[in-house]
Amino acid sequence: MPPQVESESAIGVGPVEQIGSARQNRISELPRPRFDHLRRLTTHLGIWEHACLTTPRPEHGYCTDDNARALIVICRQPETSPGLEGLAEIYLKFLKDAQLPGGEFHNRRRRDGAWVDKVGSDDSQGRALWAGGSVAHRGSTPFMRQAGLHLFARSSEFDSPFARANAYAVLGAAEMIQASPESEPAWKILERCAGRIPVAPHDANSPWPEERLTYDNARIPEALLAAAACTGDDFLLDTGLHLLEWLVATETRGDYFSFTPVGGWAPGEQRPGFDQQPVEAAAMADACSRAFSLTADERWRDLVERAVRWFVGDNDGAVVLYDAETGGCRDGLTPEGTNQNQGAESTLAALAALQQAQVLC
Repeated sequence: MPPQVESESAIGVGPVEQIGSARQNRISELPRPRFDHLRRLTTHLGIWEHACLTTPRPEHGYCTDDNARALIVICRQPETSPGLEGLAEIYLKFLKDAQLPGGEFHNRRRRDGAWVDKVGSDDSQGRALWAGGSVAHRGSTPFMRQAGLHLFARSSEFDSPFARANAYAVLGAAEMIQASPESEPAWKILERCAGRIPVAPHDANSPWPEERLTYDNARIPEALLAAAACTGDDFLLDTGLHLLEWLVATETRGDYFSFTPVGGWAPGEQRPGFDQQPVEAAAMADACSRAFSLTADERWRDLVERAVRWFVGDNDGAVVLYDAETGGCRDGLTPEGTNQNQGAESTLAALAALQQAQVLC
């Protein structure tokens, strides 16, 4: 937490200025994103899904989920380079190859490049849309931005009953609207998918619209906030903030986050729970950053930092998950410490969270 300042300093800096300076110093102490391990996990076809410790596991192949996440992360990185552009081109080509004539996407791909499913999960479809919108908005070259526009437009019929798949699609549509405010496919997706995200409570005791927290939980309020930013809908804004406030309170233990474990959690169940996944911290950092951008409330800024600090020891195990020298991230927080494997999902989650810390600096 930021230090309490009781009086002005000898050089005349007031309390608010001192707190702001202290916050900046704390954030600047966080490690910066490094992409060494991401490169280690990446071949000319895409990013491997899993690793044994730091060594890729080709026998487990590739997936659209992780290549979409990887493209989003590279597109969000403010400092571009030929190396990062090369990675983005690989992940974008993976998604282009994965897209079927009807606009859907394969998800699973073998090491030899062959696809092993007819159509991927709804979540993988939503993440691909999110990546398409991101590269259309933030791609470093005109070719990449145009490819993102085309990829997204071909998937405008996406329709899913699942909350998180719709949330990912809304986040993609919001990116697309930033790139092309008149995009009919983007507005079509935004309207349909935002309407499919449940907002009514499942009972009177909790505002959360599901019986239990499962995974990537903060994406639900984040998507509502993204839709509110595009539409100016106060109901979506208020609902997103309310859900996020409840989630923050539920997943806070002392002065750090204690995230929902991999098996989920419902009110009344034991906390803390394990294994905790890096994707929860990344989603929380993104959601609180979006809340800060919409409200300018410094409390959300502090919560972004809290979410990022989960990766560097402010967690239930007081252990570090992110390797600041390589950019790899351990796959989970366990009762005994950490899962030592450093797969794509966890590494990308840490990089995404650290990017949010960069934005705050």
